[in-house]
Amino acid sequence: MPRSPAWTRDELLLACALVVGNDWNELREGDPRVLDLSGLLRSLPIHEGAAQTIPKFRSTGSVSRKTSDLASNHPAYTGAPTKGGRLDKEVIAAFVTRPTEMLAASAALRLGLSTGALYKMPEDPDEIDDEGNSAIEGRLLARWALHRERDRNLRARKIARADRLGLPLQCEVCDFDFRRFYGPLGKGYIEVHHRLPLHVSGPHETKLDDLAFLCANCHRMCHKIRSGESWRTPSALRAEIARSSETPTPL
Repeated sequence: MPRSPAWTRDELLLACALVVGNDWNELREGDPRVLDLSGLLRSLPIHEGAAQTIPKFRSTGSVSRKTSDLASNHPAYTGAPTKGGRLDKEVIAAFVTRPTEMLAASAALRLGLSTGALYKMPEDPDEIDDEGNSAIEGRLLARWALHRERDRNLRARKIARADRLGLPLQCEVCDFDFRRFYGPLGKGYIEVHHRLPLHVSGPHETKLDDLAFLCANCHRMCHKIRSGESWRTPSALRAEIARSSETPTPL
């Protein structure tokens, strides 16, 4: 019989939010919240066909055991922890250091699933890095954010408003201007990025002021994933550049 695939960050995000809501205690198999999460995890658009081919995939028993892993690996837990895994510990650390943001991410993910929005979006190659890692909030919220940013109508409206106001189409992080560098070829070209991650701003209808103009390089760096991190805001990327410029280059 095939084994269930390893837990992803998206799944751990939802499970850890449940543990946090239970005062960092595990939840037993018969708990209605475990039954609800089991059904939700079996429906996620991540593990293609696993729910149909693996009877025990994200069963109530496996969900309960995972809540035990998460609860017993909390830094304040005084008993003997279960084994857990690297991703478990990264998600626990994120919930410990920034609980409000991580709980908001879980709520946004649940909303996207309850409305059906996330089931309709195709996978995006940029939701994971070259090694298959995703942001600490998982790949589904990244997929949703990328889908919104690639709305051509929204980008066109943002550019049209800048033109009306006489504002330059330049990167808000590094000031790169495609028109100035490439001449007529670069006229009217710029990319857009949400100023705040979807789980921070909330999955509301995107307004033009929610978007920042970025060059292709800075946009890529805002979405570049490093283990245990969120995708970056433009202000966070500016801070990253400032830190880098202050660090001496090794000889």
